Amino acid sequence: MTILYKICAAAEWSAAATTGVFAGSAADRRDGFIHLSAAHQLRATAAKHFAGRGDLVLVAFEEAVLAPVKWEVSRGGDLFPHVYGTLPTASASWVKPLPLANGLHIFPGGIGP
Repeated sequence: MTILYKICAAAEWSAAATTGVFAGSAADRRDGFIHLSAAHQLRATAAKHFAGRGDLVLVAFEEAVLAPVKWEVSRGGDLFPHVYGTLPTASASWVKPLPLANGLHIFPGGIGP
């Protein structure tokens, strides 16, 4: 089972939860797909795109429940998971805060390198 992750503003996810559908962040909508990360990509994604932000949540999804996931070359030639469409909020396995400590995001235990 492959778990994929979305980092987003807590307010964005909360708003999506009221409608049942996450249509993506402003960056997702601009790029035409929802950016996700595998566990080994999370720390670099957080540092590059969310540096210094403490208003975030980490949302986990089983890849099998998302349709379809397209793995495409991105940063550093690595394959990143993208969803062309929306994410039903009910498909999330869990949602956890992504707090900052000393300027670095603190990921839930066992996630990321």
